Amino acid sequence: MTAPHILTEIWRGPVLESIHTGHVVISDHAGQIVESWGNPDHITYPRSSCKMIQALPLVESGAADAFGLTTEHLALSCASHQGAFIHTDRVGKWLSNLGLRESDLRCGPQEPADIPARNALVKTDDSPCQFHNNCSGKHSGFLTWNKHMGHGADYHDPSHPLQVTIKDAFEDTTGETSPGYGIDGCSAPNYATSVAGLARAMGFFAGASESGSAREKAAVRLREAMALHPELVAGETRACTELMRAMDGKVSIKTGADGVFVAIIPEKKLGVALKISDGATRASECTIAAILVRLGVLDPEHPAAKKRLNTPILNWNGVNCGTINAAKSFI
Repeated sequence: MTAPHILTEIWRGPVLESIHTGHVVISDHAGQIVESWGNPDHITYPRSSCKMIQALPLVESGAADAFGLTTEHLALSCASHQGAFIHTDRVGKWLSNLGLRESDLRCGPQEPADIPARNALVKTDDSPCQFHNNCSGKHSGFLTWNKHMGHGADYHDPSHPLQVTIKDAFEDTTGETSPGYGIDGCSAPNYATSVAGLARAMGFFAGASESGSAREKAAVRLREAMALHPELVAGETRACTELMRAMDGKVSIKTGADGVFVAIIPEKKLGVALKISDGATRASECTIAAILVRLGVLDPEHPAAKKRLNTPILNWNGVNCGTINAAKSFI
């Protein structure tokens, strides 16, 4: 099957009002497809879902250990955070310990998604800075590698040694030669791959062992840091944080813009990748929850699962108007 598969349904009353289609691949640690829906060869940008791949050079190079990075730092290096104080405070201290400043970042200022942080800026008539950017943790990891290796300031340039190293790690873990890159919201290059390639990379992370290669050891540290600090990977109310908490740190998951989601499941040595055709977040969150339930790692009755799977649609008056469901042909 090459056409997108119906993954999420939006019901209003007794009528199917909308559908979201897409592609899903479950891969084992050897890179073999275990199950798929839609077209495994569909090419897409992983967007922020591949931040753990982009963080591999930070650990492999020895930079993380040279600068005493903790599991919190490693979680932030994989994060798309809310810009809450717990995120910006840690990023600020991280850069200060490197002898760097906010101006050394290349991700750009962004209004925080965290409501208390946003309100605090309004009350003080202050402006968002680059610390608030949801990718500032990833970029702090980039700067750590850069300081350790001694390269030029524009670490986000596709020709910079860091980005060349990241591309090599990306192609190695996906098992594919990338057809090209686009520039992400944080100004760093984002390399395209197939949905199967992205799932293969997550399978590598899931099957990585502390007794394996340097890359495997780095993968273990990153996936464990994400699972240990779900609040740093995203933030309160976010799917990544709430679903990882619901699974008691046994699974690491990561969203990406425009309807991408991945999961790393070490106990089953499985990796998951999905892409929603129209880029809808409500569909990617519903679909990843359905897959995690299907694989037996998420309790369907947990509030975090119910919030995204078979979710009531409430209007402004609190009236239940319908539901967001995983498509029956999918589950």
